[in-house]
Parts: sequence; structure tokens; C-alpha cells
Amino acid sequence: MTNEASGSTGTPDSGAAPKGSAASSQYSPDELSAGKAAAAKAGKATSDVNLDLVLDVPVNVSLRVGATDMSIRDLVKLVEGSVVALDRLADEPMDVLVNGTLIAHGEIVVVDDRFGVRLTDVVSPVERIQKIN
Repeated sequence: MTNEASGSTGTPDSGAAPKGSAASSQYSPDELSAGKAAAAKAGKATSDVNLDLVLDVPVNVSLRVGATDMSIRDLVKLVEGSVVALDRLADEPMDVLVNGTLIAHGEIVVVDDRFGVRLTDVVSPVERIQKIN
């Protein structure tokens, strides 16, 4: 059982593509420009990368609060007011997922009477790629 708060956003800095897609290797625009410049210096041919094609694609951003395992017997006993203990300590950062892929850790904040997340640690593109493979 997993507790997740989620919502969709079209924010360009969310940076993840659906698993199995051709764009599953995720790089920031700066990294793409740097890679293109390095390839040009090395005399390698580069193809034009048009990020404008994907910057408005909506992605699902969710915050994983925690999880637990329980039997169906215990699950059907749950009633209003039941408390389910999760596997995460209260002071641990939450997982920030984009389309189900871990991209950062953060803490819950309140912004204008709504929940938000302050990112405390962003997973590097190299680590994200390693998790896909």
C-alpha cells in the first residue's frame, strides 16, 4: 500500500519522459547544448535537437509519503479513524516522482493554503539513466 499525492503539470523542468520512450535519456537543455558543443569540437556530426517539441508535454508529478505491506485480512479491517504506519520516519525527505521515476527528494510545505514540496536533493541525470537500464 502506497500513499502518494499527485498532480499533473506541464512544467518544463520536471525533466522525465515515459519509460520505454525514445526520449528516456533525460538531459537538461544546458547539458544538451554542452554535449552538442563538445561533439562539434571533436568533429562529430550532431543532429539538431528541438526541445520545443517536448517542453509542453504534460507529466504526472507525485510525492511518495511512504509505503507498507499488509495482509488482505488487515486491509479489510480498516475503518474510518484507522492509522496505518508507513515505512518512512517523520523527518525523512519524501520521494518526488515524475511519471513514476524518482527525480528528487523534498519536504512538504504549505503555499497559499495548498501543499507543495521544497526540493532538497535532485537525482542526477546519470543516476536516473542508470535506474532505467
